Amino acid sequence: MEISALNAEEYTDYTQSQFDKIYPELVELYPEPRCGLDFENPYQLLIATILSAQSTDVQVNKITPALFKRFPTPEALAASTVEEIEQYVKSTGFYHNKAKSLLGTGRMLVEKYSGVVPAKMEELIKLPGAARKTANVVLGNAFGINAGIPVDTHVTRLSQRLALSKYTTPEKIEVDLMRESRQEEWALVSHRLIWHGRKVCIARKPLCHQCPLSQDCPTGRSILMLANKTS
Repeated sequence: MEISALNAEEYTDYTQSQFDKIYPELVELYPEPRCGLDFENPYQLLIATILSAQSTDVQVNKITPALFKRFPTPEALAASTVEEIEQYVKSTGFYHNKAKSLLGTGRMLVEKYSGVVPAKMEELIKLPGAARKTANVVLGNAFGINAGIPVDTHVTRLSQRLALSKYTTPEKIEVDLMRESRQEEWALVSHRLIWHGRKVCIARKPLCHQCPLSQDCPTGRSILMLANKTS
């Protein structure tokens, strides 16, 4: 039966059983996944995650060493200007808005939180440029607090391809994944889906023929079946 034909209650059961099949395989493939952004403290991870919007972790990691050397603390960032920050973040895209967000975040950290990155969702999402995904990344990876599941483009794509969620918006996908998994695994769920999205289930042309999940993946089965018919 096609997923779209299932009613809401049946879909809930379907996605749970689907997650229970898929996730152990992801654990085996990526036993110790880590955040793709390089960081040494919560401040660095916060800044890097803000910069990662509409960019890649690889590109962000290229520019953050120089950025953090010039702005090692929220105080240093807060004392800068948009124009100066732009010179360090140009290659990440949308650099003017990102520079404004970084300056605003630095100033808010200094003025409201004494230069310390807060470890609460409701406080993190108030920082300029830091929405829920950013807060989830910082909490899960810098503080070890599983308040939610970071849903980026990889997690969104794989959740749909693997039939882990019927939704297309990050907020609703996050709710499905949180319901299906144990809270202590939430950060790891995101990491494992992200790494599989980078290595195998890539956006334009997924490598279904070499994917260990293909037999449990509705998208993979369809692609492989079509390939067999045309070969």
